[in-house]
Amino acid sequence: MDTSRGGGAGHAWLGAPIDARPLFAPEHAALMALLRDLAPVDWGREAVPGWTVRDLAAHILGDCYGRLARARDGHRGGPSPAPGEALEAFIHRANAEWVAAFARVSPAALTDTLDLVGGQTVRYFEATDPDSPSLGVSWAGADPAPMWLDSARELTEFWTHRQQIRHAAGRGTDPDPRLWSVVLDTFMRALPHTLRAVDAPVGTQLRVRIDGPAGGTWTATATGERWSLAPPAGEHPAATVELDPETAWRLCTRGIAPDDALTLARLHGDRELAAAACRIVSIVH
Repeated sequence: MDTSRGGGAGHAWLGAPIDARPLFAPEHAALMALLRDLAPVDWGREAVPGWTVRDLAAHILGDCYGRLARARDGHRGGPSPAPGEALEAFIHRANAEWVAAFARVSPAALTDTLDLVGGQTVRYFEATDPDSPSLGVSWAGADPAPMWLDSARELTEFWTHRQQIRHAAGRGTDPDPRLWSVVLDTFMRALPHTLRAVDAPVGTQLRVRIDGPAGGTWTATATGERWSLAPPAGEHPAATVELDPETAWRLCTRGIAPDDALTLARLHGDRELAAAACRIVSIVH
């Protein structure tokens, strides 16, 4: 997927809009099939540091409830940041409180609830207007973000957590390129924000190429004001980073460290610029 086309009004630097709406239903179906196929022992395996598979499923349910409450129902209750608390710290605290509260819920009850509430979340996203303003996407430097980016970001959250559960249960990353390609495309929208501190002459370009059916090519250009994924995309970038899809998604979600990704990447041109691109983070970190 080449994102050299434009984006929406005011957000062209983010690249071409992504329509993730048709993918929420298959992603939800894949998650439910996975959870219902887990062995009892799998629910207690560590999925991410400090959280079991059961904890992570509870977290996904919390994300669904939160989105429906705020965006669909206009509900303003629930936790809020403490005075002076940073956004990332607040999010991590609220997530931990939710998971702890759900410790009493069995995997079977959790799965059934997630099937119900997740289905409502699918219908919410399917009905959204992609051009409307929405929640900020901090790792892309967009606040407010267009709804298309907010929706795509949310799809990546669901997909990433599903892969973490798969890996915990001894299964590899789901190879379905329909979902994986959109997830990687969304993750790459963090490139301009990642490069924000890199001072380069106007017109300098960095290219990221990801192999395989789920991959694509993304070109960020220094504009003087910011780095941009909007055109033009030249033929001679100052640096090119080539990654395999597994390394790419794990790098963007901090499943591996930037220095480790550098050893797995194929770099061409300006190594310092390429190394800056490998500091990409496409989650709240």
